Amino acid sequence: MKARILIAAALIAGAFVLVTHRAGWRPGWFDRNAISSSAPLWSGPDSVRGAGLSQDELNNIDIYKSAHLATVNITSTVYRRNFFFEVYPVKESGSGFFVNPQGLIITNNHVISGSADVQVTLHDQTRYKAEILERDPANDLALIRITPKGKVNAFLLGDSEKLQVGQKVLAIGNPFGLDGTLTTGIISSMGRDIRDESGRTLEGMVQTDAAINPGNSGGPLLDSAGSVIGVNTAIYGPGGNIGIGFAMPINRAKAMLDAVKAGKKMTRPRLGVSGTLISGDLAEAVELPAQGGFLVYDVADNSPAARAGIRGARRFVVVGNVEVGIGGDLIMAIDGRAVDRPDAISRAMARKLVGDSVELTVYRGGRSVKIAVPLTAGGGSEAL
Repeated sequence: MKARILIAAALIAGAFVLVTHRAGWRPGWFDRNAISSSAPLWSGPDSVRGAGLSQDELNNIDIYKSAHLATVNITSTVYRRNFFFEVYPVKESGSGFFVNPQGLIITNNHVISGSADVQVTLHDQTRYKAEILERDPANDLALIRITPKGKVNAFLLGDSEKLQVGQKVLAIGNPFGLDGTLTTGIISSMGRDIRDESGRTLEGMVQTDAAINPGNSGGPLLDSAGSVIGVNTAIYGPGGNIGIGFAMPINRAKAMLDAVKAGKKMTRPRLGVSGTLISGDLAEAVELPAQGGFLVYDVADNSPAARAGIRGARRFVVVGNVEVGIGGDLIMAIDGRAVDRPDAISRAMARKLVGDSVELTVYRGGRSVKIAVPLTAGGGSEAL
């Protein structure tokens, strides 16, 4: 039986070889001529045309066409000392953007911090020496100026008070020196507090998953209308992007611009209070309105809040599994805006300068009262 199977297999193989030999067939990997020059190697449409672009893609393209013209590369020279106390220059780089056609540029303070020389490179590779007009270290912002030879494109500034988690954003800058790079994403969260390299807390940051890398610092974070809603400032952790980036809300930069225009010194005041946000059942459990607000635990000595008579907690009680201070004032609104989020106070104070004042709506002793608080320097390093 096995012999018959082997004979049959041999006859079939021999017949196959004979037929293919007479037909002149050889496997294609042995003979290049086996690939017909007239036959296509891929399939596609009869006429070449660009892919249809979605509305979102067209939006990205339109924004980039104007945005990259108004975004600049900033290089600063910082002099440092080595182990042998020898002074040597170090080049720092980042991004910035024009806020008016006369050459005013917003960037991060850390991009130019300690610099002896600041150079700005435009999209057409023209270079200018920049003048530092103002610094706002508390918000890691800086304002510099060049004198352009011609008209420059400038961004419109949006409103960071109206941002929503989930809305689309675009970041543009010069990551790793790659100028004019656009990335997209969404707002991942609002009101984030992070610490910068010097240990200073940057309050009320916008968190985004748009790719932000070293070199993006100081560049604009844009909404889908192309307006600037933030200044790209930091990334989470060392190295490059991991999907967690932070931008300073643009309204902080607006306050800096207003101060420069008014000739005021950029000194950010603090109210001088610390505590927690409280509302709902927890607020009612300690006999406070369900609307809630910021419950004051401590008031810094000689702070604006202390001088205005704001009161801190007298004692602490445990409600459920939460320890709550009682007896202190409940700040329900600042300048008429409800205190309904953790960064409400820091956001309100970011719009203020020393010499301004705020109006607090405070719940105290079973009723609400309004207290005007003049803002002076100081307020406690750990207080809002």
